[in-house]
Amino acid sequence: MMKKIFNIEGMTCASCAARIEKVVGKIEGVSSVTVNLATEKMNVEFDENKISSNDILNAVDKVGYKALEVLENKSYTLKIKGMTCAACAGAIEKTVGKIDGVTNVRVNLATEKLSCEIDPSKTNKSAVRQGVEKAGYAWEEIENKNTVDEDKARKEKEIKVLWTKFIVAAVFTVPLLYVAMGHMIPGVKLPLPQFIDPMHNPVNFALLQIGLTIPILIAGYRFYTVGFKALWLRSPNMDSLIAMGTTAACLYSLYSTFQIIQGNHHFIEGLYFETAGVIITLILLGKSLEAVSKGKTSEAIKKLMGLAPKTAIIIKDNQEIETPIDEVLVGDIVLAKPGSKIPVDGLVEEGNSSIDESMLTGESIPVEKKKGDKVFAASINKNGMLKFKATKVGSDTALAQIIKLVEEAQSTKAPIAKLADIVSGYFVPIVFLIALASFVIWMLAGKDFVFSLTIFISVLVIACPCALGLATPTAIMVGTGKGAENGILIKSGEALEAAHQIQVIVFDKTGTITEGKPEVTDIFTTDWIDSNKLLQLVASAEKGSEHPLGDAIVKEAENNQLSFLVIEQFEALPGRGIKVQVEGKELVAGNLKLMTEETISIEEFDEIGKRLASEGKTPMFIAIDHKIAGIIAVADVIKESSISAITQLKKMGIEVAMITGDNSRTADAIAKQVGITRVLSEVLPQDKANEVKKIQSEGKKVAMVGDGINDAPALAQANIGIAIGSGTDVAIESADIVLMHSNLMDVPTAIQLSKSTIKNIKQNLFWAFAYNIAGIPLAAGVLYAFGGPLLNPVFAAAAMSLSSVSVLANALRLKRFKPMK
Repeated sequence: MMKKIFNIEGMTCASCAARIEKVVGKIEGVSSVTVNLATEKMNVEFDENKISSNDILNAVDKVGYKALEVLENKSYTLKIKGMTCAACAGAIEKTVGKIDGVTNVRVNLATEKLSCEIDPSKTNKSAVRQGVEKAGYAWEEIENKNTVDEDKARKEKEIKVLWTKFIVAAVFTVPLLYVAMGHMIPGVKLPLPQFIDPMHNPVNFALLQIGLTIPILIAGYRFYTVGFKALWLRSPNMDSLIAMGTTAACLYSLYSTFQIIQGNHHFIEGLYFETAGVIITLILLGKSLEAVSKGKTSEAIKKLMGLAPKTAIIIKDNQEIETPIDEVLVGDIVLAKPGSKIPVDGLVEEGNSSIDESMLTGESIPVEKKKGDKVFAASINKNGMLKFKATKVGSDTALAQIIKLVEEAQSTKAPIAKLADIVSGYFVPIVFLIALASFVIWMLAGKDFVFSLTIFISVLVIACPCALGLATPTAIMVGTGKGAENGILIKSGEALEAAHQIQVIVFDKTGTITEGKPEVTDIFTTDWIDSNKLLQLVASAEKGSEHPLGDAIVKEAENNQLSFLVIEQFEALPGRGIKVQVEGKELVAGNLKLMTEETISIEEFDEIGKRLASEGKTPMFIAIDHKIAGIIAVADVIKESSISAITQLKKMGIEVAMITGDNSRTADAIAKQVGITRVLSEVLPQDKANEVKKIQSEGKKVAMVGDGINDAPALAQANIGIAIGSGTDVAIESADIVLMHSNLMDVPTAIQLSKSTIKNIKQNLFWAFAYNIAGIPLAAGVLYAFGGPLLNPVFAAAAMSLSSVSVLANALRLKRFKPMK
């Protein structure tokens, strides 16, 4: 069945909506239709094998209204080639963002990916690709089947190419530096053969430097092709600064060479080939180190991708066929041998085994599997042979969903990144103006052209926004990756940043603080019946009930290997209990209200019942033939991690509250056991979001922790929604953070990870800004004007490369983050 939304034009009243519903509802293949007059929208669920959207459009048209299919925005991701700094990313965002129908454009410099949303009614993917080309960059489609091996191979190839270019440049730069500067080192004066000695053969001296510089420029040709193209498109970037600086050095050196050939030998002092050569070489070194570091930031996602097996054994015509994982289809019968990885998600059809699901749940103890149980891709089959039917393959498996979630998180931007984006957008043009102004000022101050050119080149080279562009995305990549390693799936950069600001955490009780599975905790009986007999009678009665408390009693009887008796009559009394005939006796089991209705005296167990209720347990009173026989207490057991997690959060200065639909007595008892003082009890599921809103109205940032299904509205309302569970679709959709291990200690760990990541980002941004703020005046000669040193362009290039590598190295420190114990 397919669900689609249509806009309806021409409706004026409720009868219009009713008329459209009636007409569309009669079409064969339509299972449901609702028309909303206020929003002027029609929701239709229909069988796409019987009818199409056009049939629905025509039906609406025939009754005098106009329907338009609402096409949902579709996400689109491209790999971008040729970006070198934040200005590149900004230029692409600006160009693609101008396309009508394209929204939420995000370019991540660290992952080299563009993500956006497309309105299919206004534009298409081709327009996005053309926008990237218009901005001056190349693109590459990302295939869904792109495996970790392909990604790794691409990264390794990129690193190898960069290292090769650096080595080529270095091989020619070393002799170039020796020839150009060796004879000028005071106290050493490295020797040169007479035929290239500047004092004897100045022309050979200049021509040799040209010969050595050409291969270096070829190795760094990308700086020129990309840099000048970006200048032409009026979106200068880091490459533009390098290209302008080194081109200025080379052009002046070529002019000096021409003058030397003309006989003006004093122009030997105007040769700057070694400056251009060393700048290119040092920046290629920086880019190589940067590529290696960037590869390390995505190691977490590579580990996740590497968990999936490459092949599967499927059973066809009673034969075992080894098939590539991409070719497994839903419905295929898959064989899992002992010691092998489960290739896809499925349901066990045959066999028994224990499976290590630690990659999904974090639990090291293998889970027993039998017919009807679910198995998940990348989990490890320990001992038995299993045959299972594939239910989810490819991008639909639980593992693939986790990988997709982490990738999406790594491509998003945290709000703190906007500052760097804004600065980077204006940075390069301002730097060019500063370089030009510095050149003019020093010329006017009486310095010669060579001195002023040195200043011009130094400013262009040192002021590169590389470090600014890498400061935030690299930290987010490492932070979200580290979270994934520890079973904490953070959906976005926004969630990662917001988590460290949380002041109040609201925990749902059932299934979050507690196990969500009621268990029998106490049995009290009179002296005329023993506990096993009472349990047998009540369990036999509850066998026909679907109440969770009754289910707990039935399980307790099964655990004690008690047989079930035949029930002669059964009557469910909603909200009170049950009444049955068993072994010729009338058995009544239920709450205090039921005992009062049946006029059964419970005086003997009154105090016990109150005590059990005060402990957070639910007492079930049992009477046989109108005479009280005992109490069976049932309680939802508190998770082992609840107390330690709540204690840790309080130590961190975070207020903890509990929300539940249970009565206040039970809620208070549970809260007391785990150390929570703020209790919101008897709250209906639909009202939980309002309770969260009330806390937010106090001016506090609130996180909601729940199971992601019943608590979905509250999870959405909270500043941060945290879902407990093994990554179900509902949990992933409703929450900002998903805790795969179902361990509440992951809540303080997630907040601590957020604090560490934001701290790292702030450090990166501080050093990136500080570097540029200090470097530009130094390169412009401000210190020199007051008798201080002058920055050589070669050292400017080294400092620029070092700034990017240092920011990446700082981001990689996050890999040492340890989860809280």
